[in-house]
Amino acid sequence: MDKLANRVGVGVVGDSGMTSFLKIGITCYPSVGGSGILAAALGEELAARGHEVHFISYERPFRMPLNAPRVFFHPVVINDYELFKYPDYTLPLSVKMAEVSRDCGLDILHVHYAVPHATAAILARAMVTTDRPPRVVTTLHGTDTTLLGRDAGYGPAIRHALMSSDAVTAVSAWLRDETYRLLEVKRPIDVIYNFFTARAPRRTREDVRIELGLKDETLLVHLSNLRPVKRIDLLLETLARVRSHHPFKLLILAGGDFAPFTDQVKRLGLSDRVIVRTNVVEVEDYLQAADLGVFTSKSESFCLSILEAAWFGCPSVSTAVGGIPEVVTTGETGVLVPEPDPAVLAQAVQDLLDNPERRAAMGHAAERKAKAMFSAAAIVPQYEALYRRVCAGG
Repeated sequence: MDKLANRVGVGVVGDSGMTSFLKIGITCYPSVGGSGILAAALGEELAARGHEVHFISYERPFRMPLNAPRVFFHPVVINDYELFKYPDYTLPLSVKMAEVSRDCGLDILHVHYAVPHATAAILARAMVTTDRPPRVVTTLHGTDTTLLGRDAGYGPAIRHALMSSDAVTAVSAWLRDETYRLLEVKRPIDVIYNFFTARAPRRTREDVRIELGLKDETLLVHLSNLRPVKRIDLLLETLARVRSHHPFKLLILAGGDFAPFTDQVKRLGLSDRVIVRTNVVEVEDYLQAADLGVFTSKSESFCLSILEAAWFGCPSVSTAVGGIPEVVTTGETGVLVPEPDPAVLAQAVQDLLDNPERRAAMGHAAERKAKAMFSAAAIVPQYEALYRRVCAGG
């Protein structure tokens, strides 16, 4: 049998045509955010395909499936020793990764974000003294390159972790190219896009609109973790400049504290137009009720939120930054605005509010593109092929 057979041991693709099942450790930031959502969804999809998935983190990832077959969670205990000015996470994480790798026979450690997860995985791999230590796959999501990659205190460590990984992926071609440019990484980086598979809404569109107090209004939607890069201030300024004859409201699905923006909402006279829901797990309930997404980010490596909205036939108006043009085809599945100008953004929103037929056509096109290019069926097999390649030593 080939190298892959020696590593996996059971159910390996071979002359018999059997399908291989891998044991995969996944580490991500467990809080609300695109990387954590993607990692949880990937784990769920891999388990559904017969693989064994072990999440390793300081708490359960947001949207991690509960009680799903072949899905396990291993908490990392962080001790606050007086010896350290700040609690350390990297070393306890690496020890837990090594422990789970040994005890569960992991084939892959798939880490999302280079810092500190890839560094911990590289150390964990070195600590596993069995004849088949796990392969390390690192997925870059954005700020590990675009922010920390520029920092002299992190850049060299990130570069080392990427060069020491068995494979590196990026969620967009733009992010891959930025990684090459900023970190001068001399190795292949595979582009594997984010994906989304909607769960069935628990409520009807009508029930959700009633809950939100909507009648004839068009529902705009924004969902994010509210970090500064998302430019919520620009989003609200854009909304205040819209002059449409069609009534509308903005729903913000906030994965963070919206309180810092409440004064701006009042100052702009938007109190009766902005609805906020925080830390929503069942985003599908609300997305099915939305008509148009609005995203005003300063930078995005992919923007999973645009894809989530598109899945429900909801086109988006967005700044044309980072990897977003790989997700949105402007004029077809949404509208991209070149500059973060609230007046230009507001005009784009207003045009689609005033032309529901064009908005609906864009929504249908966005849904078709989402389900053709960015579904689990299209993306997860790319990860499986990557895992098998690195397990086979390729």
